Amino acid sequence: MNKLPHITLAFWVMKICATTLGETAGDLLSMTLNIGYAMSSLLLISVFVLTLVTQLYSRRYHPMLYWLVILSTSTAGTTMSDFMDRTLGLGYATGSALLIGILLLTFALWRLSGNPLDVNRIRNRGGELFYWMAILFSNTLGTALGDYLADDSGLGFAGGALLIGAAIAVVAGARYWTRISGVVLFWIAFVLTRPFGATLGDVLTKSQEKGGLDFGTIGSSAVLGGVLLVLVVMATQQREPQRVAERS
Repeated sequence: MNKLPHITLAFWVMKICATTLGETAGDLLSMTLNIGYAMSSLLLISVFVLTLVTQLYSRRYHPMLYWLVILSTSTAGTTMSDFMDRTLGLGYATGSALLIGILLLTFALWRLSGNPLDVNRIRNRGGELFYWMAILFSNTLGTALGDYLADDSGLGFAGGALLIGAAIAVVAGARYWTRISGVVLFWIAFVLTRPFGATLGDVLTKSQEKGGLDFGTIGSSAVLGGVLLVLVVMATQQREPQRVAERS
């Protein structure tokens, strides 16, 4: 019942693309279209629930469906984080600390349930549900952490992206040159790719006066959406021969 993709370099490229698109698309709804953080969050959480239920009740891995759920967690995470940090006035540091606690609690409950945290060993609906809850909260945390690095830390958007990129490189090196658990390193990398996408998305959309490239939320979202769609189609085509082999 493994309905999750293999963890390869292509997976991480698509993850970063999806999380960056989540940042730009979330800002497009809440700010450019002026829907607001609260209404955008409600709308995107509804989309997340719809895609999640479809994913949970599917019988096999569908690349298009899987990455649609990833994208919905990323966009919902963007507006949820902004609602907490800005509308509720918690601030980036407090919001990040709160979300770290929620994410750690999710992992603790997941472990206590008896389901493995290893994504290669998820074989039942309960384990898959914990997997998606961890992804939703990690993407929400990533937005808050990315905003903290870009704004409160003084690093700026490009500086924040470079710092997170360096941290991801360290985690990748630890995967091959240390004996640290691969499960731990996977989830650290998964969390880090979200603030990397958040800061990268801000670099693309923000004005040049703020340290960005001023591509705007609409243009950036369109380009990122096109790139992600091409990658998902390629993954789907690669999946077809595997399905034929499994049937035979």
